[in-house]
Amino acid sequence: MPLDATRNSLVLPMLGLLVEQPAHAYDLTRRLHERYAQVSVTRSTVTSLLKALDRAGLLSARPAERSGNRPPRTTYELTEAGVAEFRQRVEAGLRDTAVASLDFVMAVAYVAILPADLAASVLEERADRLDHELAALRAEPHGVLEVHMLEVAYWRAVVAAEVAWARTLVRRIRSHDIDWPGGSPTR
Repeated sequence: MPLDATRNSLVLPMLGLLVEQPAHAYDLTRRLHERYAQVSVTRSTVTSLLKALDRAGLLSARPAERSGNRPPRTTYELTEAGVAEFRQRVEAGLRDTAVASLDFVMAVAYVAILPADLAASVLEERADRLDHELAALRAEPHGVLEVHMLEVAYWRAVVAAEVAWARTLVRRIRSHDIDWPGGSPTR
């Protein structure tokens, strides 16, 4: 875990699930496993992150409650600062993360927390940036056999696919082809 626990890549999906509903560590761990099978998560990590996010003022802990014979559980909910941080993380994840990264996927999972126009603009800027990266990948070293450069061809395909996907989503957002909570984008 990073020295600053709030920089852990699990924080974004945890905040996203807490936007949906307050939860305790056990419930949050279960929901992370159910929704994101590709993410490695343990309850002890979730518990540590919840406490760190609470100390950072992003979450608020309710008094621990007992349910049946189970041990008392502390339920956490987002504060206003937590919602603002979540929005910032989603925007940064859409804008700044590496191509085909899990961090980008997690930001995409919660893109609807942003206003539609902002989401479309950030995704369009990402596609423009990736177009430049794609152009730089086109240059093949002279005299090198193609078989020794297959990874470049693979990476070109991955980057091109992400650019195409982002541009398609931007078009859908701006044409109102995709429902967006909180209203539609302006044309």
